[in-house]
Amino acid sequence: MNWTNRDQMVWEQIQGWIDTLQDEGSNDLINTYGKWMDQAFLFIPNNMKEPFFEKVDNWLFHLNSLIQSLQIQEDVRKRILSSARVFNDNIHIISDMRKLTVDQVSYIADQHSARHRLYSFVQGGITGTGKSVLLSTDFLVMLILNLRSVQIIAMSYGYDIKTPFEMMTTLKVFYASTLPKRIKRTGWDQLILDLDDKQYFYEGPDQITSYQWLEEPFIQLAKAYFISLFYKEKESKLSIIPLAIGAGVNYQFSRKVTDYADKYYKFRYLLDKG
Repeated sequence: MNWTNRDQMVWEQIQGWIDTLQDEGSNDLINTYGKWMDQAFLFIPNNMKEPFFEKVDNWLFHLNSLIQSLQIQEDVRKRILSSARVFNDNIHIISDMRKLTVDQVSYIADQHSARHRLYSFVQGGITGTGKSVLLSTDFLVMLILNLRSVQIIAMSYGYDIKTPFEMMTTLKVFYASTLPKRIKRTGWDQLILDLDDKQYFYEGPDQITSYQWLEEPFIQLAKAYFISLFYKEKESKLSIIPLAIGAGVNYQFSRKVTDYADKYYKFRYLLDKG
């Protein structure tokens, strides 16, 4: 298939967005902080670093696989195909989604992305009530919501997450989307490099997470700490501040993930089409 004028326009918009990823790492203060982090990490022995990140990778991989196998995810698959048949009667499997125009698949993906950002906003507000159970499970719930959102965006653009390559790719997209701004371009370049060897089975690098990714869990821990500072068990009236912190941080996290995933899968959709 050949590109339309609209495809070309969207491609140029994505290229402009990719350029902003490079610009985000050009701040001197950010670069200094990054160098400090790199030097600090060198002091940690390899026999401690490698097993730790292997366990994190395995845990995320199994969590991602579990989400994919849930019935609720299968129900979303059916809804995506049903929505696509509004535009084209010949949509029967996920790969058929690429028969739609870029605006049509973007519309379907945007509907699900907006819904997941709302889920994160509400969930963050509930966490802002300061209950210990909610605070302790907040990051796990955020991981589940956002890994699920990446999988749904992948299906919306016609990529079947039931294949090993696409399942691993959803995890790597999630990881890249949550990297600090200064190295988001590096994460993007690695994702595009993996496409050169795209096969049914994933044969790229086994390691996914790195120490830079740990900055996001630290932000979530800081959020929980500030919420707990405002929470007072004896007060019956909840303060609006911890609710705003929880809802705001979680919403921004989901927006960051869904925007990045949408750009990646839209890029692939156009690349495969052109």
